[in-house]
Amino acid sequence: MVASKIAVVTGASSGIGAELAVQLAEREYHVFAVARRAERLHDLRVRISRKGGQCTALPADLSDYEQRERLIAALEPNADEIDVLVNNAGFGTHGYFTDTDLDRELQLIEVNCAALVHLTKRILPWMQQRKGGYILNLASMAAFQPGPVMAMYYASKAFVLSLSQALSEECAGTGVSVTAFCPGTIPTEFQRTAGLARSAPPAYATNMNAQEAAQIALDALFARKRVVVPGAKNKVAIFMNRFVPRRLATRAVKRIQEARLDRSVVRGQRSEENGAGNGLLSKVKNLSAKAKGLRSKA
Repeated sequence: MVASKIAVVTGASSGIGAELAVQLAEREYHVFAVARRAERLHDLRVRISRKGGQCTALPADLSDYEQRERLIAALEPNADEIDVLVNNAGFGTHGYFTDTDLDRELQLIEVNCAALVHLTKRILPWMQQRKGGYILNLASMAAFQPGPVMAMYYASKAFVLSLSQALSEECAGTGVSVTAFCPGTIPTEFQRTAGLARSAPPAYATNMNAQEAAQIALDALFARKRVVVPGAKNKVAIFMNRFVPRRLATRAVKRIQEARLDRSVVRGQRSEENGAGNGLLSKVKNLSAKAKGLRSKA
């Protein structure tokens, strides 16, 4: 199979990124796979080649500005063939803001936010010049609200969602579409690299694996949807979040994220904070029950 179109996929060495790369190759794209771990990219290239697809490995540390510039220079000779850009690279940190490592969180901003801006800023004009293309940005359910005890990750995904929606509107009528994909918890290496406890419960519904999430993301991308939240439970959670005061919702997230910490490092909380969190959970349950009642009457 000889592919005439190129798809650039960052964070392609594992998880959703690897699955997106494989499925784009199956859709007859020549995948340019970008990630920090060269050996993982080699494995991906072999996996795609065995299925008759094409994959070029481009090792790069996207937290480094100079390496991003070299990556763009390597892509530029193929500017006319780049039809898809997938900004998937990203990671999280977990813990109280005053306890987490500053250098690690500055690196998080570079990978989750700056790299996405850098690549999109250079590649989007190539697409607009051709009057066609697709950009997929990996956001998260975390994008819809603040996330105490995982503050930097939640904030970075809110940035991704906001920027994606703005660019989607700017690109209207140009032939280029921008899609923000906002999954819940997907079992990948993310949980380990974020420093979550091994027994940490999921923050959001886990009703799909990376392969299923990638398929939903690509279907939405090629349908030119702007924002996609996969999974019925996650859609309901986003809808119900509109009716909960933001402060209470933030407290609830704090309780969830504290439950995912190593219990030895969780700080004692005032009893009234716990009561507020419990009150929020009761409100959410009551709202859910009312919504179900309305649907059954309809």
